[in-house]
Amino acid sequence: MVYKIADNILSPLGATTAENYQAVKAGRSALARYDQRWSLPDKVLTASLFSQEQEQQFLISGLSRFESMVVTSVREALSQTTLDVSQPNVILIISTTKGDVELLEESPEADHLSPSDSAQRIARELGFTTDPIVVCNACISGLSALILASRLLEDGQYDHAVVCGADSQSRFIVSGFQSLKALSPEPCRPFDMERMGLNLGEAAATMILSNGSGDWTIGHGAIRNDATHISNPAKNGEGSYLALKTVVDDTDKESLAFINAHGTATIFNDQMESVAIERAGLADIPVNAYKGCYGHTMGAAGVLETILSIAALDDHTILATQGFEELGVSGHISLSASHQSTSKSAFVKMLSGFGGCNAALLFEEGGMRNEERDYLVGKKLKLEYSPSSFLLPRSSSHSVLIRPDAVEVDGRHLPIDAFGKELLTALYRQYVGDYPKYYKMDPLSRLGFIASELLLQAEGAERFVACDDRAVIFFNHSSSVCADRQYIETIADPDNCFPSPSVFVYTLPNIVTGEIAIRNGYHGETSFYILPRQDDRLMQQILQASCLDSTTQSILCGWLDYEDDAHFVADLRILNKSVKSV
Repeated sequence: MVYKIADNILSPLGATTAENYQAVKAGRSALARYDQRWSLPDKVLTASLFSQEQEQQFLISGLSRFESMVVTSVREALSQTTLDVSQPNVILIISTTKGDVELLEESPEADHLSPSDSAQRIARELGFTTDPIVVCNACISGLSALILASRLLEDGQYDHAVVCGADSQSRFIVSGFQSLKALSPEPCRPFDMERMGLNLGEAAATMILSNGSGDWTIGHGAIRNDATHISNPAKNGEGSYLALKTVVDDTDKESLAFINAHGTATIFNDQMESVAIERAGLADIPVNAYKGCYGHTMGAAGVLETILSIAALDDHTILATQGFEELGVSGHISLSASHQSTSKSAFVKMLSGFGGCNAALLFEEGGMRNEERDYLVGKKLKLEYSPSSFLLPRSSSHSVLIRPDAVEVDGRHLPIDAFGKELLTALYRQYVGDYPKYYKMDPLSRLGFIASELLLQAEGAERFVACDDRAVIFFNHSSSVCADRQYIETIADPDNCFPSPSVFVYTLPNIVTGEIAIRNGYHGETSFYILPRQDDRLMQQILQASCLDSTTQSILCGWLDYEDDAHFVADLRILNKSVKSV
């Protein structure tokens, strides 16, 4: 079993979990109105931001604002333990959507501002000796990180995991959400009839997990894709529904105190969640959301909101949904504007995000049920891979390698007459040609799309038939740097600031996994990880852990990086899973 052994929330409401919980229980909100912030076209902003005084308390010399937030939160959580993070059995996992992107805006040509670069500086400051993993899976990043950590520990690859979710707000992020017309000028109202949109927030939150003992167990988690649209949720809540159905069975329902929803207060997300919850047979379970207290903290949301939910159940309380008055969604769900008492001992955290991704994770106080799962009673789900490389499975598989000057499919060189960025469009025209949305994609998504098309053509299986059992999992170092730089150009001049929503949506690297899911009808897991380098060992660990999801039977995976038009690589494979006795 995997247990929580320590936690921390660093937010505008407080520097510890206890301070945050007491503030929320007292009905406080960190949301405030800011005028003329960041010199943006929309002058009024309601958000949850650190004050200058609070910043001075956590800023660390030599580290950025984002890095300082993470280090401060992790140190507070570690102070509650005797854990030696320098040991090789301890892994650091950071969830974030944009990391230090505000520094990239100041120096667009900088080549050391990847979230992975930040993670390495954070790891060194804290004394970790293992390479850190960055989970960059849009708004579900925090929950994705907790799911990954739990899997790595369940699989015996590490004994302890330090998971920190964090994001700091900036002109880059705020202008992007403004361009999408997603922000409310007033404090947000999750699931309410009068909801107008979301508020943004910033925070860092840390959970330390262990294979030892603890007062809360991390249950089964699932990540599923809508396979519908890269920025709008599926009307029927398909991905969220599938995730909920995977993690909650009839026995779990009896002990569920509540479902902590994403609850962004946007028209379509709240509606989708309500439909998914009802479809999953959970309409009678109380639902709450915390965005009215913190705003949308992005990469921190999954971790922060989980910690707050744990603190609430420790206090036998279901926290109110601040801002909620009258139900404004069609799904039959139960929310309350006041706190409620409970004697139940479990909850589900759910999130959804751009790229069509959705996640759900079960948490339970004390012992965990579901011990009948195969990997807890003598069987583990294993990738079939050659001892020489995890990317060369013994079972039937296919591979694609694309570089600026070469293309290989299953080891065969394809003849090419174009190079650099022109190569991808030439490949599209020759081997695809029927998906004009390709021309709207950013370079990273174009690269992944073309590589996946060549890979799936080589596989020769039936195409475009919806399936739930194929995952799409990619790794890189540069995140979405090309799209980031392109978007920065649209907001560089304060007097001619025209944020582009069509560019902004691609400033998340996981969008490419959503594009592939949409093209092929994949409703399985889609995940994106940012690593210090192309490390086969670390990639293998993550892929192996991902196989603990019993739904996943194959993975379209590999290294996918696009630094610039002269430096890119797609090194992709299809891995098939088998079951072996341990």
